[in-house]
Amino acid sequence: MPQHFLLSAQARTLNLAKVMRTEGKPVCPHCGGLDIYTDRRKAGSLRFRCKHKECASSFSLTSETLFAYHKLPLQTYLSAIVIFCNEVKGKSALALSRDLGVQYKTAFVLAHKLREAVASEMKGAHLGGAGKTAEVDGGYFGGYIKPANRVENRIDRRLAENQNGKRKVVVVIRERDGRTLSQVFPSESASMGFIKARVDHATTVNADEAGSWNELHASFPMKRIDHSKAYSADGARTNGAEEFFSRMRRAEIGHHHHIAGVYLSRYAAEAGWRDDHRREANGAQFRSIVGLVAKNKPSVDFCGYWQRAKAA
Repeated sequence: MPQHFLLSAQARTLNLAKVMRTEGKPVCPHCGGLDIYTDRRKAGSLRFRCKHKECASSFSLTSETLFAYHKLPLQTYLSAIVIFCNEVKGKSALALSRDLGVQYKTAFVLAHKLREAVASEMKGAHLGGAGKTAEVDGGYFGGYIKPANRVENRIDRRLAENQNGKRKVVVVIRERDGRTLSQVFPSESASMGFIKARVDHATTVNADEAGSWNELHASFPMKRIDHSKAYSADGARTNGAEEFFSRMRRAEIGHHHHIAGVYLSRYAAEAGWRDDHRREANGAQFRSIVGLVAKNKPSVDFCGYWQRAKAA
């Protein structure tokens, strides 16, 4: 029986000890210059200044990155990324706060900034094309209400009139041997515009028997699978999409316990990124996220989040 990739030595090319010993040289985020000197202010955090006369910019370790305006040591940020990569199903903010020795609020924002970074990898992406196949499916999350104790007092939460409006559906588009794209909607039928805009119309789309996907027949070559009869038949299946939801469910139950509300799309993006990079070594995953963090500007939603400067 072949060894699982995550158990092999090829999957382990980086560990936390290596990151804690990391030393590097500052680079000016404005002009890219390497001629830098330390410009530490009195009773202030470490800052640098560019020696180029045309630039002369002052900056910190995280200036012009997704982590801008934070004051943690660089090793803490890098350690957070390693811990984030090493968790196969996800990392809770509470566990991250204990690993890094920071407050829960700090870990919560830090984790969501990492989710914002990995989500940016698929920003504006389009899937499929001639000869390619994509799978489409939806999974509902959030809005859970504990059933009443007595049977006679329980109500059917599947009915629209008994729902609280908090339950949303994550619609995933997963290209076979390709990438994963997800978004949150009130219902599966509300995702039609999203799917048509992000999937090439020459793509063969696979979906289950739900009536929500009937509209796609007018735009794509379709294959449908009735899960009440089989999981796959005649080349039609949505197993890849189901794997995505399996990862999300395990992250919800085993790590986060609550991934609904305004943050649901971020958790979905994280699950998609983990699926797309599951066959990469943790060192490659680390470099990928570091690149995304450096590429993205200060966080749109989580810069000053706890001070309510901006709402999520």
